[in-house]
Amino acid sequence: MGHLTGKTLIVTGGGRAVLSDGSAGSIGYGIATAYAKEGANIVITGRNMQKLLDAKEELERLYGVRVLPIAADISAGQDNAAIAKEVVEKTIAEFGRIDVLINNAQASASGVTIADHTTEQFDLAIYSGLYASFHYMQACYPYLKETKGSVINFASGAGLFGNFGQCSYAAAKEGIRGLTRVAATEWSKDGINVNVICPLAWTAQLENFQKAYPEAFEKNVHTPPMGYFGNPETDIGRVCVQLSHPDFKYLTGETLTLEGGLGLRP
Repeated sequence: MGHLTGKTLIVTGGGRAVLSDGSAGSIGYGIATAYAKEGANIVITGRNMQKLLDAKEELERLYGVRVLPIAADISAGQDNAAIAKEVVEKTIAEFGRIDVLINNAQASASGVTIADHTTEQFDLAIYSGLYASFHYMQACYPYLKETKGSVINFASGAGLFGNFGQCSYAAAKEGIRGLTRVAATEWSKDGINVNVICPLAWTAQLENFQKAYPEAFEKNVHTPPMGYFGNPETDIGRVCVQLSHPDFKYLTGETLTLEGGLGLRP
């Protein structure tokens, strides 16, 4: 147990996903696992309630923490501010505080060019990523101000480098980076630090792609210079833990590329 014992984390997109070896198989679940090992109370949101319940069972059993699963989906045509507010109200009712907000959830239509993109596909990325980050940040702000907490948002090399076929995803992620920098400026006076991570990790989705389409995987998926893909828990989740540590309070408004050398920037 560590500095987060008894504190409360909200992580969006935190349902259980595992690799064939039983380790965390998604970035959201890797983050939740890393924080569970630090003794934090954890609120996980997502669209698949069964995955959230599976995460609750495993994290509580293995690490003795309390986990609150909440089905929540920020998308077009809904009262998304109310959805985020309800998650926050349930969190406060259960745990009485919010110390860390991690906006990890994101959906998108990958591989579709700008010319072929539909408005619905564009909305999918913008709502699930950019709007979700905005609504959760706004709803959590009064409580993060009380605890002098931390916000960690997620962007992507797709936005940094303009990856082919990812226009809506890149637009959402770059919007999140802009939102993060403004929040860092506005909320520094409140003791809240706000940062961005651009991750590259080995996930169950990649593992399944490699097994189902080995030739396509070999052609399209490039191993980072470090020679391996990041572990969702130890290489991504542990950095999130550190970003919410008091030692890192002076770090705010920054973008960290955790891509094993693929995310080099000038």
